[in-house]
Amino acid sequence: MSHTLQAGGAAEPARNTAGPESPGTHGSKTGKTVPAQRTQRVKAARIVLHACLALWALIWLLPLLWALYTSLRPYSETAEKGYVSLPDTLTFDNYATAWSQAELPKYFLNSLIIAVPAVILVLFAASCAAFVLARFSFRFNIALLMFFTAANLLPQQVIITPLYRLFLSLGLYNSQLGIILINVAFQMGFCVFVLSNYMRALPHELTEAAQVDGAGVWRQYSQIVMPLTRPALAALGTLQFAWIYNDFFWALVLLRDGDKMPVTSALNNLKGAFFTDNNLVAAAAILVALPTVIIFVLLQKHFVAGLTMGSTK
Repeated sequence: MSHTLQAGGAAEPARNTAGPESPGTHGSKTGKTVPAQRTQRVKAARIVLHACLALWALIWLLPLLWALYTSLRPYSETAEKGYVSLPDTLTFDNYATAWSQAELPKYFLNSLIIAVPAVILVLFAASCAAFVLARFSFRFNIALLMFFTAANLLPQQVIITPLYRLFLSLGLYNSQLGIILINVAFQMGFCVFVLSNYMRALPHELTEAAQVDGAGVWRQYSQIVMPLTRPALAALGTLQFAWIYNDFFWALVLLRDGDKMPVTSALNNLKGAFFTDNNLVAAAAILVALPTVIIFVLLQKHFVAGLTMGSTK
């Protein structure tokens, strides 16, 4: 404690000249004060923000909740009372009927045959390209990255006719392999763009130390860089599986046989020429959407980590 010297030489404790905190302020660790009115404004703004987010989440989920509600009601009840009415009966009969009538197991397998290899191939090819673009400097580095980014903006509908003729000439028409390759080609640009930016944020000292120890390019890629990009790969894997699994455009254009179609085409089996049971279609749509929901739940932690990595840098 500091002291002041009096005339007689005795030391007297220094008096605290600072007055007490005003009732309208709060102390902080740095010695600064925050007005209570400002704190109340921050709390009010946070409440409004959370209310808006909850409202938008409800609006976003409303179609899914409505489809779920419709799928649990018999068609006879909705035909009599309308879709906007309180239910008398809730049952899972529509799900059992959709599962068997639409032959969902067969089409689920077709979608997995297309989506799983396509996701693996696009992540592997994109990670290789992103590693070269992010960790090596050469003349056409930026030009190649711009090419991948620009190719990702190309509308798919523009090249339907030349791509259709190309697949006919190569023998890839009406082949699930052709669907896999076209999805890999169109998803490469986005994945390379994301992974290259992610890899640029990694310290270059890691690969430089590996080079000093004699590690080659493949070892730097597989044992040093790739383990550090797991969050980004998980986020991209989740997005790519959802996009490729839900794709119906390329299957409609490049597949002829119904037995090779993905599960998104199975919903057409529930539509008649003169009558469509919308309750049954809603149940089938919920079943078709379940795999993407399961994938997101399993990879949710890595997905969020991949999206937020580097957001505070």
